[in-house]
Amino acid sequence: MKELLIRAISGAIYVALFLLLLPYETALIILFFVFGLICLAEFKKLIKLKSFFPYIIFALIYGAFGLIHHLISPIPGFNEAIQILHVITIFVQLLLIKDLFSEKTIPLFESKRFILTTFYLTSGFLFMILIAEYYVMFNPNILLGSFILVWVNDSFAYLIGKNFGKQKLFPSVSPKKTVEGFLGGLFFACIASAAIAKFSYTFKFSNWLILAIVISVFGTLGDLIESKFKRQANVKDSGVIMPGHGGLLDRLDSIIFAAPFIFLVIKMLNHVS
Repeated sequence: MKELLIRAISGAIYVALFLLLLPYETALIILFFVFGLICLAEFKKLIKLKSFFPYIIFALIYGAFGLIHHLISPIPGFNEAIQILHVITIFVQLLLIKDLFSEKTIPLFESKRFILTTFYLTSGFLFMILIAEYYVMFNPNILLGSFILVWVNDSFAYLIGKNFGKQKLFPSVSPKKTVEGFLGGLFFACIASAAIAKFSYTFKFSNWLILAIVISVFGTLGDLIESKFKRQANVKDSGVIMPGHGGLLDRLDSIIFAAPFIFLVIKMLNHVS
């Protein structure tokens, strides 16, 4: 009971901090910058990368595409640079999905460690900010809706998997995850998309429904990939900053991995609408 209370309190503080700063673009950019540095430190430990260089890359990419673009806009060549970064990020993430299904361990040669810190973690935080800035004017409702879908998916996947799960989803990586849990999380995320469409005044229901499916699938893959990194590192959690939850990366792994795909779907929906 005490552990559950601690978990609830630390989770509530994390959610409250996010919701409190969400309406203020500069504050949100700074919050994600701090979150990103913490997650980067945790991830570097998982992949046994001691170099300080990933912090410099994170600061440069996040600063150039996030903060500087916010302060100085428009920037010549910004959209082209984002497109290039987006393509590389999606490619790296597809390779991670391949490694998840085809490799006993994710290869972590020296250059791949730097690639992962740049195009898996750094890009994930950047695209979270770009989701909110997609329509030039800052719109936190898109980002909030994405986070809500992640939370709904994770919560109901856990509840349904714990109470009704029988068929293991990926036992070699995460023994507790079940097919029933995944389908339950997907189902309730789709239901939540209807409420988000009604109150967010951003996308119509069909668009939020597509996003719910994308977030459930790629959020779950992101969670599994981080679990595989932890299994390779022989640790239960990525860190200890959130009592009862583990590390901050443990809480954000789904949205970090899903963010570039959310951004891709938004671009596609905007193109066809």
